[in-house]
Amino acid sequence: MHPTAAQKESYRRDGFLVLERFLEGAQLDRLRERFARVFEHDWETGLQPDEVNYVPGVTPADRTRQLCNVWKADRVLAAGVLSPRVGSFTARLADLPGVRIAQDNAIWKPPSGKPLLCHQDAAYLDHLDPPNMTTCWMALDDTAADTGTIFYVRGSHRWPHAPLGGTFHAPDDWLAHVRHAMPEGAELDLVPIEVPAGGAAFHDGWTFHGSPANARADRERRSIVSHMISTDTRWNPASPHPIYSRYRRPDETEIDEAFFPILWRDGYRTPWLERYCAHAEASAAV
Repeated sequence: MHPTAAQKESYRRDGFLVLERFLEGAQLDRLRERFARVFEHDWETGLQPDEVNYVPGVTPADRTRQLCNVWKADRVLAAGVLSPRVGSFTARLADLPGVRIAQDNAIWKPPSGKPLLCHQDAAYLDHLDPPNMTTCWMALDDTAADTGTIFYVRGSHRWPHAPLGGTFHAPDDWLAHVRHAMPEGAELDLVPIEVPAGGAAFHDGWTFHGSPANARADRERRSIVSHMISTDTRWNPASPHPIYSRYRRPDETEIDEAFFPILWRDGYRTPWLERYCAHAEASAAV
């Protein structure tokens, strides 16, 4: 699957691209089933994700639930977020030499769930040189503007890069940060991503995006997300990350494929990925 010239132009112009179909039906069913299990802290591989922002029975029921680097915990979900299709389409769309996974997300916005801040992904990545990110967001449910879907600010990737600001989880005003950061004379052109389950959206790391509260008490919104960085990226030792810099080897700036595998680079993939993800079918039946 290759992006068309029109899709690449749309991505460059808007800072994002929406696809009505990306995940297939059988894969979608497996992803949904394992998605529910990891949020019960059922780690198929025996390893928990790097970030666990949801604890059953403890986290308030109206908070949007999040797990980060769930690929380490479940190989069915890994087969989704680490797929060669995700990697090759992303690299070609963004004109990158190749991409590796930086972090994945599993996002579950429950009925009446709270918002997530409108933010720029790359602003969180000063531990990388250069800060960059290209994201593939994949919907596990039909999405609509009133169910707390992701909204993009069209063209905001061309604005001056903004510093971090605001509260990410359950902010009082999910648009406060982007309104403060937007340059004088700019417009807040908000685009809700309304796709059927299995649809996807790709966005640039400097595109502002976030999601309002789920206005529906009868609908949930689940998604899996591949956050990728260019294979030209290196560590910035002067600005360590409190979680992910634990994977940086001392006195080196090269990023290790053992922890941040390459999804695609001119046809190359980190060799152990196929073996690791091949277990997805077997583990799905357990």
